Amino acid sequence: MAGRLTGRIALITGAAGGMGASHARAFVAEGAAVVLGDIADDAGERLSAELGEQAVFVHLDVTRAEDWAAAVRTAVEQFGGLNVLVNNAGLLDGGPLGSYTEKQWDRVLSVNLTGPFLGLSAARDALVDSHPSSVINISSAAGMQGVAGMHAYTASKFGLRGLTKSAALELAPHGVRVNSVHPGGIMTPMIGAPAAEPGAAPAVDRSSNPLARLGLPEEVTSLVVFLASAESSYCNGSEFVADGGMTAGSNFG
Repeated sequence: MAGRLTGRIALITGAAGGMGASHARAFVAEGAAVVLGDIADDAGERLSAELGEQAVFVHLDVTRAEDWAAAVRTAVEQFGGLNVLVNNAGLLDGGPLGSYTEKQWDRVLSVNLTGPFLGLSAARDALVDSHPSSVINISSAAGMQGVAGMHAYTASKFGLRGLTKSAALELAPHGVRVNSVHPGGIMTPMIGAPAAEPGAAPAVDRSSNPLARLGLPEEVTSLVVFLASAESSYCNGSEFVADGGMTAGSNFG
């Protein structure tokens, strides 16, 4: 049904492409107003123009508290509040112990974990003022199980899962729900796959999950829309996995 997010005001990070752009398009289609946050200014402005008056782009480096403050202020001043925060921006970077550097480690954690913390901190009061509100942290299947060679990425996604739970406990009395989404391999440039056009056929991937394919961005977006809507009003502090069965276990024999 249409209009599932009518009256909702959302801030989405990493919104200029990949899963973030998919989320933004679906939010606007379902009636929400959306602040698109990203460091990719040209792509963000193009998406904003595509989505029309219900969307606005802001330059948002999630590692900078001042960028967060400006993005939240834009939501409040332009659309009248903020009741959905989607922490979608992320980095994927790996390497073996002994050669993976502290600089690489710090960079991944600063975006994937400190970024959502800064976002929750900046948006907290606006979310409470506009409640009922929903925060959706995009973690990963790597937040449910380890991935060899992806030490910072795995640590950041497990950390985001934990931050989700502590924030959910703290903010629930104020009308703010916080949940995490855990995608597996999704057809986005982050994993070296070409950007999937809406409705595209998923790529075959026989090694990573029982469905033997990569996921499409919209298959994660469906979960995000649900969590942003009143349909998920009793969901809080929980993990929502969309990984084709990757974390279900292993087949032997």
